[in-house]
Amino acid sequence: MLAFRKWFLALALVTLTVAAASAQPAFQCVANAGVPPIVRAEGIAELTGDLVLNCNNGIPTASGLNVPQVNVQIFLNTNITSKVDGDNKSEALLMIDEPAPADQKVCGASKDQAPGGCVVAAWPDDLATGSVYEPAFVYKPHSGLRPYNIFQGRKGGDNSIVWLGVPIDAPGTQHTRIIRITNVRANATSLGTSSTLVPNQIIAYISITGSTSVPINNPQQTVAWIQTGLSFSVRLLNGDSGAAKLLQCVDTAIDTYKSPNKTNAYCYTGRLRFEEGFASAWKTRFAVSGPGPPTASDYQNYPGQIFNQSESGFWTDASVVSNWPQALGTPAGQASQGTRLRVVFNNVPAGTRLYVSTMVIPVTTTNKAELVNVSTIDGSGGYSTIPGTGTTKHDIGTGEPCDAWKAVTRSIDGGSDTEGLAANENPFAEVTLFGGTGYATWEVTKTDFQAIQRMEFGYMMTYAANTANNLPGVGTATINGMFAPISTTITMSSVAPVPRFADTSSAKTVFTIEACVTNLLFPFVSNQAGFDTGLVISNTSKDPWSHPLESGVCKLSYYGNTNGGAAPPAQTSAAIPAGEHLIWGLSSGGTFGVAATQGFQGYIIAQCKFRFAHGFAFISDYGNTKTAHGYLALVMDTPMNRADVSSSENLGM
Repeated sequence: MLAFRKWFLALALVTLTVAAASAQPAFQCVANAGVPPIVRAEGIAELTGDLVLNCNNGIPTASGLNVPQVNVQIFLNTNITSKVDGDNKSEALLMIDEPAPADQKVCGASKDQAPGGCVVAAWPDDLATGSVYEPAFVYKPHSGLRPYNIFQGRKGGDNSIVWLGVPIDAPGTQHTRIIRITNVRANATSLGTSSTLVPNQIIAYISITGSTSVPINNPQQTVAWIQTGLSFSVRLLNGDSGAAKLLQCVDTAIDTYKSPNKTNAYCYTGRLRFEEGFASAWKTRFAVSGPGPPTASDYQNYPGQIFNQSESGFWTDASVVSNWPQALGTPAGQASQGTRLRVVFNNVPAGTRLYVSTMVIPVTTTNKAELVNVSTIDGSGGYSTIPGTGTTKHDIGTGEPCDAWKAVTRSIDGGSDTEGLAANENPFAEVTLFGGTGYATWEVTKTDFQAIQRMEFGYMMTYAANTANNLPGVGTATINGMFAPISTTITMSSVAPVPRFADTSSAKTVFTIEACVTNLLFPFVSNQAGFDTGLVISNTSKDPWSHPLESGVCKLSYYGNTNGGAAPPAQTSAAIPAGEHLIWGLSSGGTFGVAATQGFQGYIIAQCKFRFAHGFAFISDYGNTKTAHGYLALVMDTPMNRADVSSSENLGM
C-alpha cells in the first residue's frame, strides 16, 4: 500500500510537470520583411527594407534578474554598405518593442564593452503600488528608469552585421516581442537587373545565438527588389530625340560667349532628359526640408515608418537621444545627400563655352532640382547651389525663332529663386571645361514619390566663329548621364557617401560642330576634241543680310580621264575672300593658285570651306566660233544656318 502511494505521488508530480511544460510553449520568433522596397540597380548603398521578428511564448526573466544576452547576426547575398566609423561601428540598428522617440535609449557597439552589449534587468514588482511584473514592458520606461532598447551593430564581414550581447527576454504567452533591424544598406550593382520577368532580390538571412535559445521561423527574407532607376537621353530644343548640329562659321549665342553674366535672348542648344525607372527612385535627403540643414520635423525616428521620398533611414538627433551613434560625421541613418543627377561632357571642341540650366526646365512646383557646387569629379560633397549668371529661353513653344525673343534682366538668387521668371525662362551657369571635359550635378530638392517623373535641363553651346584659325574646333561632343555621387567603394566605409552609385552609363552624342562647306557639282567639263571649259566659283557670303563674312579654300576633285589616261589629282585653291571669285580654265589654270588640267574630260566636284558658294561653267570650241554652252553648278546641299537641314538645287541650264 505504501509503495502504491509513492508511485501515485510520483505519477502526479510528473503529470503536473508535463502539464506545466505544455502550458508554456517554447520561445520562438517569426521573421518577415514587411513590404520590401524597390532599389536602384545602379546603387552601391541602397537602403533595404527593415527585417522584423515577431516573437512569442517562452518563460520571461524573473523580476530583478538580468535578461539573457544573445548575438544577433544578419547576412545578405551581396555586400552590406551601411556607414561605419573608424572602429567598424555600424549605423545599422536593432530595436526592441518599437520604442517611441521619448522612450529610446541606445546601447553603443564599443569594442571595449563586454560581452559587447548592455545589461537590461527585468523590472521588479512595484510593491508600493501593488502592480505586477509585465514582461512586455521590460524595454519601456518604468519607475523613472529607461532601459536600453536600441542597439548599434558592428561590421561582421563584408556582407554581415552583428549585434553582440543583445538582451532579449521571452515575452510569455500574453505578449509579443518585436525585434526590428533597420538602416541596412546594400550593394545592388553586384546583383544587377534580372533578364526575366521577376526582378532580382536582395535577400537577408538572420541568426540568433547565445545563452538562450531563440528559434526563428523563415530566417531567409527578401528585403529589396532591384530595378533600373534611371534612363538618360539627349533631346533637341523642341523635345525631339537627337543631338544638335552646329556650324563652325556661324556665331552661336555670341553675347553669352562674350559676356555670360547677363540675360540674353538665346535659346538653349538642347535638353538633357532624366527619367525615373520607377516611382521613388529619386529622393530628397530629408523628407521635409529637402536638401537644407535638418530640423526636428526631419527626424525619422518612429520604428516602422516608411519614408519613400527620403534618402535617409531611421535617424534622430543627439538632442533627442544623447548617445545617438554617429557615422561619417552625421547621425547614424542620415544620408550624405539627396539623389543627384549628373552629366559628364567629353570631347567638347576648343574655342567654345558651355552652359547648363541651374534648375529643371520648365520650372515646376512638383519636381525640383538645383545645380550644386561640387569640386570633386564624382559628384560628392555638401549641398551648395551654383548661382545662375543670367537667364535664357528653353523652348520654342511660341513658334518664334529664338533670336527674336527678348528676355528681361532678372535678379537670380543662387539659381533657386524663380520669382519673376516666365514659364519659358531659366537661369544658366557655365560648365568649367578641362581639356574638353566638363561636369554638372543637380540635386533633387522636391519630388513626387507617387509618380514616375522626368526632369530636363537645358544646355547651351556658345562660340565666336573664327574659321581662319579653325575655331571653334570641328568635332562631336559626347555626354554621359548618371546618378551621383559615383564611387567604386562597394563595402562598408567610414568615408564614402551614402547613397552612392556605380557609373553604368553609356556615351551619347550631345552635339556636333561641323565645318561650313558648300559642295558644287560641275557635271561635265572638257578640254578634249577641240573644246575647252572655263569655270567660276563665287563666294557670295558678302551680302545685304548681315551674314558673317566667310573666307575659305575650295578643293577641286576630278572624275573622268586625261586624253584617255587617269584623271588629274585633286587640288586645293588658296582662301577665297567673301565677295571674290575663283576663275580658271582647264587649259590655262586661273586665280587663287589653281593649276591647268589640260586634256581632262569628265566632271568636277568642288568642296568650298564657306557657305553660299555658287558656280558657273562655260564650254566652247576654241575661239568660240561654232559651239558654246553654259550652266550653273549644282549646289549639292542648301547652305543654311542649320547643318542638319539639307536639300539639293535644281540644275539650271
